[in-house]
Amino acid sequence: MSQAASEYIRANSGRFLEELKDFLRIPSISTDPERAGDVMRAAQWVADKLRAAGLENIEIIPTSRHPLVYADWLHAPGKPTVLCYGHYDVQPPDPLEEWISPPFEPSIRDGNLYARGSADDKGQMYMHVKAIETLFAVHGGLPVNVKFLIEGEEEVGGANVAKYVAENPEKLKADAALVSDTALYAEDMPTLCTGLRGLVYMEVEARGPARDLHSGLYGGAAPNAVYGLIELLAKAKDAEGRVVIPGFYDDVAEPAPAEIESWKSLPFSEKEFLEKEVGSSCLVGEPDRMVLERVWSRPTLEVHGIGGGFTGAGAKTVIPAAAVAKASMRMVPNQDPEKMFRLFADWAAAHAPKGVRISVRKLSASPAVVVNPDHPAIHTAAEAFQEILGKPTVFIRSGGSVPIVGDFARHLGIPTVMMGFGLPDDGLHSPNEKFRLENFYQGTMTVAAFFERYGA
Repeated sequence: MSQAASEYIRANSGRFLEELKDFLRIPSISTDPERAGDVMRAAQWVADKLRAAGLENIEIIPTSRHPLVYADWLHAPGKPTVLCYGHYDVQPPDPLEEWISPPFEPSIRDGNLYARGSADDKGQMYMHVKAIETLFAVHGGLPVNVKFLIEGEEEVGGANVAKYVAENPEKLKADAALVSDTALYAEDMPTLCTGLRGLVYMEVEARGPARDLHSGLYGGAAPNAVYGLIELLAKAKDAEGRVVIPGFYDDVAEPAPAEIESWKSLPFSEKEFLEKEVGSSCLVGEPDRMVLERVWSRPTLEVHGIGGGFTGAGAKTVIPAAAVAKASMRMVPNQDPEKMFRLFADWAAAHAPKGVRISVRKLSASPAVVVNPDHPAIHTAAEAFQEILGKPTVFIRSGGSVPIVGDFARHLGIPTVMMGFGLPDDGLHSPNEKFRLENFYQGTMTVAAFFERYGA
């Protein structure tokens, strides 16, 4: 990276941080209809900052829910084009009582910036904007062509951005995409993610009697929807954590032996993972698979919450008529989301407890993605990472899902450089989410270095 760019970032680090704090103060919770105005305010904030950084053709694009923000700069003839993606929406902050400082009032403690969205994904997305500003400031232009597409619905499935990408392949045409919505494997370890699990997110509903019933008058005879739903979900796994739904593992593409060997060489401690990240008494899942396999390259079935019956203060002895659970399957390469959804839905219907009707609704779906690590953009990103952090770049997968990566591959035919700067303990989607300040600045430098190297 040029010395001028590095000096500019350090000289303006205080201003960059104050701008990010302003961004984090906007409670752009995409799941909450009452926050629609705040989500729109965040979109406008992003558009203003893209314009201030030097980008052109700024658009706030309406959708059926929350808007997309687009910008570009295409004045580097003969140079590659990079499509930068991020999202300005955030998860709800609940439970509020577990936050040490208010979720939408950024607080700095021990070199970390605490706020909802600090790492996921406002802080990481804003690194791209500040890298662009830096390159304009020191070079008067950019070494590559760039396009920005920032969405406000990533935390609710991203259906509208997927539709937009599918319908606008020429407008979004690029040589590679850049996404910073993942994490370093460990502090100060340059990390590129080359694989993501897919996701099918579902709602499972159980219905028993026609209405809630008195448990004294009907208990022992009437089916209980909550109990029936629990009974059904409990049948899906064995005692060791393997999913026992027939066909669940049929299409799984195993990682190459060389990839498994590289994972074994990473500085991973199962004891530290359990104590510092999970915080439970033990780990679960397929006992014949190492932990990194379980979270990176194996499919899963998880239940995220169950509602039904009476849980308020006091007593109300009812047999619930209905219950609902949110559940998801994480999928790996070769598994088809539609096939997996039908597999689960058919199994659930066939194993409904006596007297309970089960229905399954698909809320969102995206396939797994694996990126070729030999692509020039990936190779260049690894070099930029090593230059800024001073260590060789490692290649990992992520157990999470970034659906847009699959959309870019499917509709634009381009790979995505997944260059994230979060840390495993940043608490994404949890109380006290944080982003290490040094990672924010190093990330801005690394993105700028990537643009400079890719343009050269």
